Amino acid sequence: MPKHITDSVVYTGANDREIDLFEGQYAVPEGMSYNSYVILDGAIAVMDTIDRRKTGQWLQNLEDALAGKTPDYLVVQHMEPDHSASIAAFVEKYPEATVVGNAKTFAMIGQFFPSLEVKKQLVVKDGDALELGSHTLHFVFAPMVHWPEVMMTYESSEKILFSADAFGRFGALDAGGEWADEARRYYIGIVGKYGPQVQAVLKKAAALDIRLICPLHGPALSGDLAPYLSLYDAWSAYRPEKQGVCLCYTSIYGNTKKAVEELTGALRQRGVAVAAHDLARCDMSLAVADAFCYDRLVLATTTYNAGLFPFMNTFLEHLTERNFQRRRVGLVENGTWAPMAAKLMKAAFEKSKDIVFAENTVTIKSALNGESSAQLLALAEELSAE
Repeated sequence: MPKHITDSVVYTGANDREIDLFEGQYAVPEGMSYNSYVILDGAIAVMDTIDRRKTGQWLQNLEDALAGKTPDYLVVQHMEPDHSASIAAFVEKYPEATVVGNAKTFAMIGQFFPSLEVKKQLVVKDGDALELGSHTLHFVFAPMVHWPEVMMTYESSEKILFSADAFGRFGALDAGGEWADEARRYYIGIVGKYGPQVQAVLKKAAALDIRLICPLHGPALSGDLAPYLSLYDAWSAYRPEKQGVCLCYTSIYGNTKKAVEELTGALRQRGVAVAAHDLARCDMSLAVADAFCYDRLVLATTTYNAGLFPFMNTFLEHLTERNFQRRRVGLVENGTWAPMAAKLMKAAFEKSKDIVFAENTVTIKSALNGESSAQLLALAEELSAE
């Protein structure tokens, strides 16, 4: 059912509780929301469509919100199919509405909908404005946050930022939990590679008087917006959010796991917060998010076929693809005859910025012994030092 965000802005999106993987890879046990909004004024603007999984519900919500009126504009901020897949259905139902986007938007519409004829188009540029009556839309381009055509829209009378994918989160609108937890996992997984571009948009946003943020996923944000903006600033600048150690490992027969448990205990005894992840069993996206969240990272794995255990390889690819940087990293390797995992893990960060490796590397030969246990304690001491 439609829900008023303000007297003039109505939410017409939908929750999806049936989806198991978002973008085919991110587990979403609490589902997803696909957000769309209608601005009711002398001219009526619809802000984005939604995923095809919920097209029927969205069209009904839209009809209910319009209450017999017809929309004048469809503003397309982002062409990823979870937001654009219902464009054809909208144009078919409201053929006289003007579709608003930038040049890249319309190129992508042609790619996704090669047979679609959009009768009325309004191509906007960065900084352009569109008058609706008492509301004015100002278009703020946000290229590569996280597609090249992305733009946000600032409505100046009610001081609303329609933020596209920025400030979104995993989970349906009625999902529980802290906003930051699923927003962090969403941001790092989906937008994390594009920190500089997000920083550029945050600078644009700093010049705006924003009282309400309406993202394309997750709840609208109101009240004190400083905590949300601060988190986005930290995430996009690759600054650690929390003090502590993210400890990510793989273990074949349990010996590396035993070392991880010993190291975890030693760190916690020294007052260090630890978030541990078994990469073969955990939600990989949560492990990646925690690696960006904490200021220290420990990687523990075995040498496998003269390389790294596959799940560790995958994890390192996730980190480096997202420009992991500005962290202290400790290494624990295990190998029965030719341990070389530490060397390979270190090499994975060759192109990463501001990675400082711990001086104490732990080498286990098959199973812990007195020497490798002592190395673990030395690593714990080093990582717990201020």
